[in-house]
Amino acid sequence: MKKIKFIVLLAITGVLTTLIAMQEPKGTSIETRADLKSIYDAFKVDGSFILYDQNFDKIINYNPGQLKIPFTPASTFKIANSIIAIETGVIASDTVVLKWDSVARQNLAWNKDQDMNTAFHNSTVWYYQEVARRIGEKRMKEWLVKLNYGNADISGGIDKFWLTGGLRITPEQQLDFLRRFYTNRLPISLRTKELVQKIMIMEELSDYRLSTKTGWGMQDGQNVGWYIGYLEFKGKVYYFVNCIQSNEFNNPDFARARVDIVRQIFTKLNITR
Repeated sequence: MKKIKFIVLLAITGVLTTLIAMQEPKGTSIETRADLKSIYDAFKVDGSFILYDQNFDKIINYNPGQLKIPFTPASTFKIANSIIAIETGVIASDTVVLKWDSVARQNLAWNKDQDMNTAFHNSTVWYYQEVARRIGEKRMKEWLVKLNYGNADISGGIDKFWLTGGLRITPEQQLDFLRRFYTNRLPISLRTKELVQKIMIMEELSDYRLSTKTGWGMQDGQNVGWYIGYLEFKGKVYYFVNCIQSNEFNNPDFARARVDIVRQIFTKLNITR
């Protein structure tokens, strides 16, 4: 009788062990796509790409060795700058207008009064420089540490540190920041998150929403370009970061390469409308 009970107990234990194993998370899967190199080569740029598929807990990347290299964030910092500005009350909402300083700049879209929506979409440098000055060095440093944003280095001037100063962030850190922002894991209010999410939207249809930011800076004698964001598509969420570099200063395709490379990768991965 004891032997039968022992066998039954072993059987039950085996079933429970199997069920528990089936429920345990397997961990994020990683797929490296060396075949994406041809897309970068077509634009005559170097670079790296990383995508996180939230639904399947999967990372797809290209050139993984570069994903831990820190680069100047350039205008992608406008995401964090917007968050800090609204969270601290320096800018009360995305509709607050800052007056143009009447300095004519090469980008004609910058030469007028701006609110945060137009400044974000036009990537208006002077607007975000004024925002940073209003935040001030002490608060800016405190918030970059709070947000765990890159190396949190604000050397080079309060209105230049993300452009020509010491701020650096890796492609992996960009992706992590986007994920923490989207999934409410930043130390900010829901109101701030919702306002910044709204200004990040670039394309929107009934089952498709693309929220992004571009960036273009100089580092160590080369052009550094970014296209980062997340895509909400048919109930799924994909976070992505594209970082490109070029030593060719007259590359006519550099600006559009940031975006077009991602579009081609999405098509290749069958993530399309």
